[in-house]
Amino acid sequence: MAESAEADWVSRFADEVISEAERRAPGKPIVCASGLSPSGPIHLGNLREVMTPHLVADEIRRRGLDCVHLLSWDDYDRFRRVPAGVDPSWAEHIGKPLTSVPAPPGSPHANWAEHFKAPMTAALTELGVDYRGISQTEQYTSGAYREQILLAVRERSRIDAILAAYRTKDGGREVADYFPYKPYCELCERDLTKVTAYDDETTELAYTCECGFGETVRLAEHDRGKLVWKVDWPMRWAYEGVVFEPSGVDHHSPGSAWVVGGQIVGEVFGGEQPIGPMYAFVGITGMAKMSSSKGDVPTPADALGIMEAPVLRWLYARRKPAQSFKIAFDQEIQRLYDEWDALARKVDSGQAQPAELAAHARAVGTAAGPLPATPVPVPYRTLASILDITTGHDEQALRILRDLDAVDRLDQARPRLDRAQRWVADHLPADQRTHVRETPDQDLLDSLGQTERESLRLLADGLDDWTLDGLTSLVYGVPKLQAGLDADAKPTPELKAAQRAFFVLLYRLLVGRDTGPRLPTLLMAVGADRVRKLVGG
Repeated sequence: MAESAEADWVSRFADEVISEAERRAPGKPIVCASGLSPSGPIHLGNLREVMTPHLVADEIRRRGLDCVHLLSWDDYDRFRRVPAGVDPSWAEHIGKPLTSVPAPPGSPHANWAEHFKAPMTAALTELGVDYRGISQTEQYTSGAYREQILLAVRERSRIDAILAAYRTKDGGREVADYFPYKPYCELCERDLTKVTAYDDETTELAYTCECGFGETVRLAEHDRGKLVWKVDWPMRWAYEGVVFEPSGVDHHSPGSAWVVGGQIVGEVFGGEQPIGPMYAFVGITGMAKMSSSKGDVPTPADALGIMEAPVLRWLYARRKPAQSFKIAFDQEIQRLYDEWDALARKVDSGQAQPAELAAHARAVGTAAGPLPATPVPVPYRTLASILDITTGHDEQALRILRDLDAVDRLDQARPRLDRAQRWVADHLPADQRTHVRETPDQDLLDSLGQTERESLRLLADGLDDWTLDGLTSLVYGVPKLQAGLDADAKPTPELKAAQRAFFVLLYRLLVGRDTGPRLPTLLMAVGADRVRKLVGG
């Protein structure tokens, strides 16, 4: 990693974080942080919240320094709404902590929060993300933040004055009405409560709930409530000594939690705001089988179903946090894998640029060691074509891969093979699936002219070189031969047109469509005898 550090955004942030940590807390472990709310599916945009500090923390560890990546699960947040597709009766739980809401029907998990944490936890393990998880339910209900809560309540006027500077509409509310702590009701467990009285001396707090219940408690002993978000976040920065924590674009507008938190953390809690880059949007292309109306969003688990962990890591490592990017679930994934394989070849040959070296190194492993890799990385588009044509039949797939001189055993192509299989099954549209004809299209064959018949004869006669390179030369070479050109002749507009026409003819005869998988791979999959039969040879 040393040779690539200068051109790499991760290294630059690591330099800044190390310097700042030494100033703030010399000799102590460096703290990077993330926060996730398990209120629903944790999507690929949320993953940037974790991957950005992970990459920085990992770089710090690579340098031999003690660094912890805290991941706060905001599972003590309120349940806000019932997602589409969930029984409407769950509306009775709105206002409860996420850990007090039953999991969706059929879930094996203890509660709503655990149901959505579980797949993200598994994905982070597969991605090699080393972190220390913190349940905010456990923190609040154990009394871990008791002194911080009492401090925030004592300083409520100061906090309200900070917040007031950003308000556009005050509604005439008096400063004394502001209260930074929200109790959960003892009876109904919801946060539909209003603090009606508070005594700073005794810490006695009275509240009423919309359910009709009310009580008086001692805040110094009360563990069924939480600080409001704009106070909770800076409180945790100070409590945990966070030096680095990114946040999304929405947190950087005037009056946002990040902006006001930067004042509250110092003026109230005596801490400092972390170094906090703003990260940009992560888009998705080609989400077949995903429906926003059903509340579905693409998650890290979905991405890891169709791509290997290093490739997904690479997408986050190669772009600066402020740069947006898209994750492909459609045909673009084949181009993405072509880029990835090309980068691997550049790295192996010593031709990669420093930033490329850094991104590749961060993708394929962590400070703890390398991530699992496919022993023989057959091109993804080749695997997808083979699996499409053979409908996932292992013996047929292995026959073709052996013909390609790619592998001797399928496990040599795994896990990439399995990812391509999932992509074909879940994301290749039905109208793009390949179905090889069982019998020749005699009507089409009978309609062909002399030139087309001759091209098919040349193809059938040339099938003896049963290699991918040989078949590639053959399909591109037949139109050259017919035009009286050498095999290595450079393409002209006329030659390209002749080649396209020849390709369309072959696709129509083999699969009944004008397009399909790459012809050399398709020919390899169909087999020489069947190809000759279908082209009338």
